[in-house]
Amino acid sequence: MFSKACEYGIRASIFIATKSSKGIRVGIKDVAKEIDSPEPFTAKIMQILTKNSIIASSKGVGGGFEVSNEVAKNIKLIQIVDAIDGDNIYKGCGIGLKECSETHPCPVHNEFKKIRELLVAMLTTTTLEDLASGVKAGDFHLRILNKDE
Repeated sequence: MFSKACEYGIRASIFIATKSSKGIRVGIKDVAKEIDSPEPFTAKIMQILTKNSIIASSKGVGGGFEVSNEVAKNIKLIQIVDAIDGDNIYKGCGIGLKECSETHPCPVHNEFKKIRELLVAMLTTTTLEDLASGVKAGDFHLRILNKDE
């Protein structure tokens, strides 16, 4: 549903918010390892997230990526999706037609419209803090753990 970059961006944001809530800044290597993404690709995603004020970045000794608790409370999942994928996922045609509307619907238009509305509702009501809190509590996970972890 989301692009690979968007999936990684969401996972990276959650990971960073989780660490930041404990006062820990994380480097690009740690982020890439945690979200199982190539480091150069992760760096590009982090640039997008930083440019869109979702993640903060500081350079130098003790630097890294972080998300303040206040930002995590206010960042909605839709902001991460918009920053990386744009709004086509919840505005575009379900089967990729260039012209699809209420007056000129594709074969899946009416059913996909319902799904799209549910997706938008979830994206606009879910905060980064909601997701990070679930990971911290152990209710959710970001990756499959190795046997020795």
